[in-house]
Amino acid sequence: MRFGVLGTLEIVDGDEVYMPSAPKVCQVLSLLLMRANRIVGTDAVIEELWDQAPVRSAVTTAQTYIYQLRKTLISYEVPGSGEPKLLTRPPGYVLRVKDDELDAQIFGRLTSQGRRLLEEGRPEEARNRLGEALALWRGPALANVARGPLLEGHVARLEELRVEALEMRVRADLELGRHRELIPELRTIVASHPLHEWFHGRLIEALHRSGRRGEALRAYEDTRRILDEQLGLEPSSELQDLQLQVLTTERPRSTGTFAGVS
Repeated sequence: MRFGVLGTLEIVDGDEVYMPSAPKVCQVLSLLLMRANRIVGTDAVIEELWDQAPVRSAVTTAQTYIYQLRKTLISYEVPGSGEPKLLTRPPGYVLRVKDDELDAQIFGRLTSQGRRLLEEGRPEEARNRLGEALALWRGPALANVARGPLLEGHVARLEELRVEALEMRVRADLELGRHRELIPELRTIVASHPLHEWFHGRLIEALHRSGRRGEALRAYEDTRRILDEQLGLEPSSELQDLQLQVLTTERPRSTGTFAGVS
């Protein structure tokens, strides 16, 4: 049995993909997966399901959802495989998940490996490892699940880690001299992350290093306009320095280090 949260919530059993039909049960499962192998208190379950306005029967209703989820998980477990996945552990519950059973955990492990390889000056290996990590994403995290305050926080963190992994993979490509090949992807990335200056900077850099100086300058002007219209801000000093390098035909250094607005 495997679980997917990097996209729609899903339970995968062999070739079969399943998702609980009850929305609240999906919420509970998602919360337990976000805190896999750790105790999730009943109070946290109630906060996620009803925020600051729990129903009078919140504890009993939450227990009902746990019971329904436990039945679902047991139906997918191999008989005689040991303890069930979902355990009651005061003051709440624990969902036991192995290292290779949750895509978010696999993503985190691959991303950490990619970061280490990049820091060790091994960009080709880092690029491959980070590419594997990013390939696990099937869309926005928990795209088909209603989210309360706790899940919103977990999803936001996952999305930030996704952007961080993408930054590192782009940096690895730049260190490998793949500027020209990156241009189409970087155009798509800046369209998806219009306020992220780091990506804009990498597009300008890739265009300039590919001999497309005019397009690089237009990319800078597009960035300046977006930041002005949406935030009332000028580009960062790092981005302005990059524009100056393009104007003076100096080749920008491929450091990929400045953070910009994210």
